[in-house]
Amino acid sequence: MDIILIPGFWLDASSWNDVVPLIEEQGHRTHPVTLPGLDSVDADRSGIGLREHIDAVVRFVDTFDEPVVLVGHSGGGPIAHGVADRRPDRIARVVYVDAGPLADGQAINDALPVVDGEIPLPAWDEFDDADLVDLDDALRTMFRARAVPQPAGVASDPIALVDERRFDVPVTIIASEFPSAALREYLAADAPFTRELARVRDVDYLDVPTGHWPQFTKPVQLGQAIASAIH
Repeated sequence: MDIILIPGFWLDASSWNDVVPLIEEQGHRTHPVTLPGLDSVDADRSGIGLREHIDAVVRFVDTFDEPVVLVGHSGGGPIAHGVADRRPDRIARVVYVDAGPLADGQAINDALPVVDGEIPLPAWDEFDDADLVDLDDALRTMFRARAVPQPAGVASDPIALVDERRFDVPVTIIASEFPSAALREYLAADAPFTRELARVRDVDYLDVPTGHWPQFTKPVQLGQAIASAIH
């Protein structure tokens, strides 16, 4: 399969470097993407919102002859869901890495602090302890050195979804920050943030226990999980 890897906030295509070999060992073709405005610290991020990120991935999907798999980490997950809404017949599966689908009208995270129209990677003490599990000092230094400010609109724009065929696209949730069993409990309790996922007809769950950035803290296990999700 052709697999498009969508990074989370502050990250570019290279954030998947340690994961890609594990997926390709299983015969798949990987296509990590760098989203608009994330190509460098000096890039022009003005006017880039959630729609521009979804549009960019849709255009890429349209270059393939066969359906593709989308993998979205964190804030890349709702982008993948937006693409599945636009091209439900072109997406074989969406794999959410410590992420999930947003419902129509929801924003990814409009609470992140905006500085001069963009969102720099916050200080580590702004994150929950669960986010930072296994992210040691060396990994934190690496992450901060490569981090690119996120276009503010991507975090705050409400997602627009129109095609209910998106619920026919199979989904795999790779749970890291908290176990999939907890997510199932939230689903059973009809937690508001799970209502879009609850409408998906085919959902699998895998666990890669670690913090919020398994591509850095558990890349081998994450790559194996992504490969095993594709069937």
